[in-house]
Amino acid sequence: MPQAHSQHESFTYLLQPNALLPSQFFAALKRRVEHEPERRLLAAMLQDAVECFQKNLFARERKKRQLFLEAEQWISSTDRTWPFSFENACEQLELNPEYVRKGLFAWKEAQLAKRMGEAAR
Repeated sequence: MPQAHSQHESFTYLLQPNALLPSQFFAALKRRVEHEPERRLLAAMLQDAVECFQKNLFARERKKRQLFLEAEQWISSTDRTWPFSFENACEQLELNPEYVRKGLFAWKEAQLAKRMGEAAR
């Protein structure tokens, strides 16, 4: 099996809505990132955004809620004019930005549905 195919499969698995855990996603991502400072910075930015997005989805504290909203806005943006945009960061890390975005928002919807189901009980 070619290496690129197996890497794609590992990211496909990681981005399924119920399987996207920050530790799994970034363990795989770190293996792909060469030791170039710029790529490490982009990987750290992406990791921080995903962690803020996932950890603060249901946050009630103002600061944590703001972290979630900023991460969600950055992930949602399709602006490519800024060098550190979500689109550019993903592409520099050889990730499909739309694929990552869809996976994150599918995860969010699953978490919201789960919360609604728990509240209905």
